[in-house]
Amino acid sequence: MRPEGDPGAPPPGAVAITGLGAMSGYGSGTAALWKGLASGISAIGPFSRFEHERFRTQLASEVAGVPPQAGERRSSIADRFALDAAREALAQAGLPPQLDELSCGIYFGSSTGGMFESESYFADLMGQPQRASGIGRLTAQQTCSPGETVGRAYAVHGPVQTVASACASATLAMGNALAALRAGEIDIAIAGGSDSLCRLTYAGFNSLRAVDPKACRPFRSEREGMSIGEGAAVLVLETAAGARARGARILGWLLGAGASCDAHHMTAPDPQGAGIARAVEAALADAGLAPADIDFVNVHGTGTPHNDAAEANMLRAVFGARLTRMPLTSSKGAVGHYLGAAGAIEAVATMLCFLHGAVHPTPGEGEVDPAMGLDLVTGRPRPVPGARFALSTNLAFGGTNAAIILGAGQVRVL
Repeated sequence: MRPEGDPGAPPPGAVAITGLGAMSGYGSGTAALWKGLASGISAIGPFSRFEHERFRTQLASEVAGVPPQAGERRSSIADRFALDAAREALAQAGLPPQLDELSCGIYFGSSTGGMFESESYFADLMGQPQRASGIGRLTAQQTCSPGETVGRAYAVHGPVQTVASACASATLAMGNALAALRAGEIDIAIAGGSDSLCRLTYAGFNSLRAVDPKACRPFRSEREGMSIGEGAAVLVLETAAGARARGARILGWLLGAGASCDAHHMTAPDPQGAGIARAVEAALADAGLAPADIDFVNVHGTGTPHNDAAEANMLRAVFGARLTRMPLTSSKGAVGHYLGAAGAIEAVATMLCFLHGAVHPTPGEGEVDPAMGLDLVTGRPRPVPGARFALSTNLAFGGTNAAIILGAGQVRVL
């Protein structure tokens, strides 16, 4: 049930969001991210990270101007994305540059970590073995590397955890951070995710024919698949009491999290959406809310025929007739699929919708599939004055599903 009273008061069990950071195909920072999202113009297009002419699609959402190496000689592109996003989020939260004296933990999601660097080393080795150098690039391959790199950079002495559960990774990581803060294990969490483009995932999704030759078109009638992207996003989470005690500006709230497994198929979702529905219902129960309390949804929305249909079935099961008049968006139509970091960039995008009082549009060619019965925001941002609660969902290969409930604070426009 929707809490009454002061909208700035912490809902029971909620943790405060005091900082946001992002590195996306629109550039470095949350300001660039929102400008791009609000424009309705996709960041998906031609890219140059590696050769890709033989594949079904020639498109991706690539970060231009990868941050340079700083301090750690062997840091991967994914590590540097994570550092850039964390730097913005921690500065916005007003936290010191070294966190060793604070009770702080890191909860990250990643799918491939520094796989691109390892691929590049072996490509050099196979092409000109006598000239191949930089075997240290292999150490960057670890999926845990982005989170651990942030931990070393900011002297975090608390737990550093990485979830590697495909496309649900970052959302599950944020759920773990929420649980740790509620349990009193830590006072502050740096939660998010980071992934970079690499040949493995690009070739893999192409071989599955899960990519769209055009920029992905979530929930459109002629959708053909996803578009791969790269980047990172970070949220600084704190106990409500701790954030207020240090005078932090509370941007919003993380209220609840839920997870489930389809137990259906390795790569295809349950077509009825029953698995993700269970995760959503668990997140709502964890937040102490009902479906009627949700003001808008940032759906997984990959643009694959099966995923979008399954999500539409889930949304109908959870929200009923109200679905036709509840704004929905898919950040993937704008920035592509960030794989293990998808939930993080989408959580930040959802918080930016609260801060700007509008739901960002979902780019994509063609008409919205009328069979879906959805109120998909397209073209331009949709004003949502007074919106208080939003749902963000993610589905993953293997049948893993994750959902979080986010809430507005009293801040509007950073």
